[in-house]
Amino acid sequence: MKNKSNMIDELGELALSTRLMRLSDWTRKDVTKIYQEYGIAFESKWFPVLYILSRKAPLSVMELTEELGYAHPSVIALVKEMEKQKLVRSIPSKTDGRKRMLELTPKAIEWEKKMQPLWDRMRVVAAQIYNNGSSLLKAIMDVEAALNECSFYDRFISTQPPAAHKTS
Repeated sequence: MKNKSNMIDELGELALSTRLMRLSDWTRKDVTKIYQEYGIAFESKWFPVLYILSRKAPLSVMELTEELGYAHPSVIALVKEMEKQKLVRSIPSKTDGRKRMLELTPKAIEWEKKMQPLWDRMRVVAAQIYNNGSSLLKAIMDVEAALNECSFYDRFISTQPPAAHKTS
């Protein structure tokens, strides 16, 4: 992580999502490196899928999408990557044969057991980083609550005079 200021930093709130993405990229890169050093060929971006399926499987793609809060195409892409690595498999639903249910493979379950002690250590490190005088997690929860109450888009529209609003 560089301390050097750049234009994105200078934009403040206007580039907040970019800065959060940058933080996410830095963290994911380091976490993936940790997995590799412990002999686990696991991408950190797969973590939420593995974790949720280890606790709630089988789940449909839509149920997993709701749990993650990600866009459907993003979940499909993650699941396809994990299927290719033999970490997730699809099984037919017991109630609706057309429905695709997802569960972890034995390989993923084995890896999850190996990763649990790493996660415990990562939680300690994350607390040191994200709670260093202020709570990033609390701030994120506050922002999520505000957006659940009223979206960014709706707030933006409410700041414009009606005549300035362009419709298609």
